[in-house]
Amino acid sequence: MSESHGKIVWSELMTRDVDAAKKYYSAICGWVFQTVPSSGGDYHIAMQDGQPVAGIMDITNAELLSDAPPNWFTYLGVADVDATVERTKALGGKIVKAPFDVPGTGRVAIVEDSAGAVVGIMSPEPM
Repeated sequence: MSESHGKIVWSELMTRDVDAAKKYYSAICGWVFQTVPSSGGDYHIAMQDGQPVAGIMDITNAELLSDAPPNWFTYLGVADVDATVERTKALGGKIVKAPFDVPGTGRVAIVEDSAGAVVGIMSPEPM
């Protein structure tokens, strides 16, 4: 089993006001941000003591999230994303977004558990 299995490995804020969010979390957490381009627009990595701790993404143009309020989204570490997707289905869950690779990050999927809660699962690459 991987070192991160069962642990929260990443959280990201999905918002329509990235600038306000960065200002707020900088003030209350002391975070500084690195902005990196991604296929969905800029992604903002919150850094503390030189280490990445969270992400912020703009959901203004995200079709699947058009009705979603701003929210924090959690990713759980798993040893094998593909095997966990199959186990999720066997346990009565659903697959929201099939497994995919994020270069420099790891393998990811979005699932709905058997009670209806949505969560990300990730086999992270070493940071």
